[in-house]
Amino acid sequence: MPNLRIIKKHNKHLNNPFPSNPKSLPFKQGTLILNSQTTLSHHQIFTIGNDFQLVWRSENGGYVSISHKSQPTRSIWSTIPGQPFISTAMAETEVEESRGSFIVKDRNVRLLCNHQTVEDINVLNEKDQEFTSGYVEFGSKFPVLEITGRVFGMRKKKNVSNQEKWDSLEKDVHSYVKYKLLFLQKSNGQIGFQIKLGKQNLVSSPRIYKGFFRKPTRTRRIRVRIFGSFLKRKRVVMDSSNEEEDVAMKDGGSEGVNRICFTYSSETNERFFGFGEQFSHVDFKGRKVPIFVQEQGIGRGDQPITFAANLFSYRAGGDWSTTYAPSPFYMTSKMKSLYLEGYEYSVFDLTQDDRVQIQIHGDCVEGRILYGNSPSELIECFTESIGRPPALPDWIISGAIVGMQGGTDKVRHVWEELEAHDVPISAFWLQDWVGERKTVIGSQLWWNWEVDETRYHGWKQLIKDLSAQNIKMMTYCNPCLAPTDSKPYAKKNLFLEAKKLDILVKNKNGETYMVPNTAFDVGMLDLTHPNTANWFKNILQEMVDDGVRGWMADFGEGLPVDACIYSGEDPISAHNRYPEIWAQINREFTEEWKNTLVGKEKEDPSESLVFFMRAGFRNSPKWAMLFWEGDQMVSWQANDGIKSAVVGLLSSGFCGYAFNHSDIGGYCAVNIPFFKYTRDEELLLRWMELNAFTTIFRTHEGNKPSVNSQFYSNERTLSHFARFAKVYKAWKFYRVQLVKEASQRGLPVVRHLFLHYPNDDHVHKLTYEQFLVGDEILVVPTLDKHKKKVKAYFPVGESCVWKHIWTGDLYDIQGSEAYIEAPIGYPAIFVKDGSIVGEEFLRNLREYKIL
Repeated sequence: MPNLRIIKKHNKHLNNPFPSNPKSLPFKQGTLILNSQTTLSHHQIFTIGNDFQLVWRSENGGYVSISHKSQPTRSIWSTIPGQPFISTAMAETEVEESRGSFIVKDRNVRLLCNHQTVEDINVLNEKDQEFTSGYVEFGSKFPVLEITGRVFGMRKKKNVSNQEKWDSLEKDVHSYVKYKLLFLQKSNGQIGFQIKLGKQNLVSSPRIYKGFFRKPTRTRRIRVRIFGSFLKRKRVVMDSSNEEEDVAMKDGGSEGVNRICFTYSSETNERFFGFGEQFSHVDFKGRKVPIFVQEQGIGRGDQPITFAANLFSYRAGGDWSTTYAPSPFYMTSKMKSLYLEGYEYSVFDLTQDDRVQIQIHGDCVEGRILYGNSPSELIECFTESIGRPPALPDWIISGAIVGMQGGTDKVRHVWEELEAHDVPISAFWLQDWVGERKTVIGSQLWWNWEVDETRYHGWKQLIKDLSAQNIKMMTYCNPCLAPTDSKPYAKKNLFLEAKKLDILVKNKNGETYMVPNTAFDVGMLDLTHPNTANWFKNILQEMVDDGVRGWMADFGEGLPVDACIYSGEDPISAHNRYPEIWAQINREFTEEWKNTLVGKEKEDPSESLVFFMRAGFRNSPKWAMLFWEGDQMVSWQANDGIKSAVVGLLSSGFCGYAFNHSDIGGYCAVNIPFFKYTRDEELLLRWMELNAFTTIFRTHEGNKPSVNSQFYSNERTLSHFARFAKVYKAWKFYRVQLVKEASQRGLPVVRHLFLHYPNDDHVHKLTYEQFLVGDEILVVPTLDKHKKKVKAYFPVGESCVWKHIWTGDLYDIQGSEAYIEAPIGYPAIFVKDGSIVGEEFLRNLREYKIL
């Protein structure tokens, strides 16, 4: 790919603990000019499809605004008067990569075209075949609007006035590009937009923008570390003589401009929610949000662990923006919403008070602007186009998912203890079903997807015995394969099978790409190859034939950006698309398997399969049945501990991830000198209380089980686990309703208060402090060590009285706060007084002897 530079740092073990931030295009304010030849009047209204309209006004330099015809004075998208809404540039992309962590930077920015003309606004109807061919998708509604003009860059530092004419400016222009911006109605609540660019027209030598290039005449050699060896790359001219500059131009000349900025208005007090599963923030106003799938990191800014992780493994700590499952979608407190289609790398720049600027890597852009009068309507509108998950089967939301390891004998022993404590159990989830291997960082799984019968002797009998008690077996897999030459008693070597079938990702030399992952290298399935899906489905079939009914479909976020894949597509776009394909393969298998059933088995919901994932992108809710939040630290911290688990639930819920949950107790423990993060008992108990009010109630021993408190550690942990498994069961009747609603409307089970109280300014500021289950249960979790009181806020909105479930105390003052006693075992939970849901929940708690 031209203009792409990749720096690998997989094996660099001593690093700057404070790595640099992503560097994107500089913000350069330009000018909007109305072409003197245009036939546009000073004020003109255009129809888009049946339901939308665009208003053009020429005052203050000119601007456009889009509204729904039912509310013509309420703008859902508008430009800034006198300022361009499209700008372009040519730049190099530099990607630093280390074991699933990535940082994308813009370098050597050239041909920055930050001024724009508007030449005409054309109304196009279905009969305009020359236009519609290749532009308008089936189902779009006419008329379509087309705005045409040029974006251009100035050779000299010159102030450009809105009143100037193109003819008078042309002598000072170094380059320009003709553009078309189309607006077309996609549905009753969606406007599609497309930006198409023409050929780059180079008039004179362009400017190079400081901060993105080396000093003149200076060159350097790039050394790329690949799996411990250095490969010299050709000398790359950063900025030098005109001759070398011409060479650089030719290198990217086939692409021309490769950056588009789409800029439009915002308000100072506008809050921005969404962007996928985000763990540190709920409101993103004032931030630059990169949209790129990757490992979330260890610490993500929490100290001192982020310092340590970055020091010993390049960028392993992550930061506030790193996430497994981003989405180029947002909604705002002003009921505005937009998302990008496609899979290109993008950055949403929300740092300016009065505008949004989306920077997209590519030469075309497609997206949609949404219309809705409430957050729920916007989510429903968004998920109508991206897709919604199917309703979960009853068995997985009925009781605890017991995540543990250790082999058959240990599972049977823990099962006996759980039965003695009357714990409602849905399934055992055994990630080590494939066996364990010893590595330099401890015990890890064998990534060879077959049961290890030395560890799990009597595997089929164990499954049969569990099934007799209506308990399912769940396992683990991912799209990577490890060589098993050194594994004793292996029946298959799936890595070699896949290699012979030529379905593994390749490097630039056409060889199997051995991808570094933790302490060993793996082959990664090329999910774009036509033979991969069926081959992997056969693996899943063997697993299910044994009686397995669910699995974690892990990873999906680590496709190297220099990988060569069968489809030949752009590697960065393929990287973002990979987790969606991974989810699609798993989902297709569950549907195909269900179709093979006959008679009563086919109608029996207890026979439905479920898989859950952590990696995702915009359309993942269509394919994945269930999500979990990945690898939180076993800590109380905000960016990567128990608090971040709440933020991840709420932010992903805005984006169609209706069914999500975290590992009870967190996952990532660190037990080295000076840096000790291990799961203490109090954290485990509080996390149980938290997850009793999420879609799934599932444990995980963590990456270092021996140093972590476990649900089976002692009588106190077992009793607490039993108590909150019953609390979870007590609102199952409501969970069933919410799961059905999610499959029909896309609304999440766990909700930020903004979804139901959008006009309450205090609600806009909430992050992890509290959340709603549906709209009937208010949860104020205890997320700080040794705290026995929490502050609850009762929002302004519908008239209702909130009832504390443990004391019966009533809170009826909207917009008020109260400190609530919350000792361990009694988290601050409220229901709407007198509601059907609240009364049944309390009745079930009494029946289970919790109240």
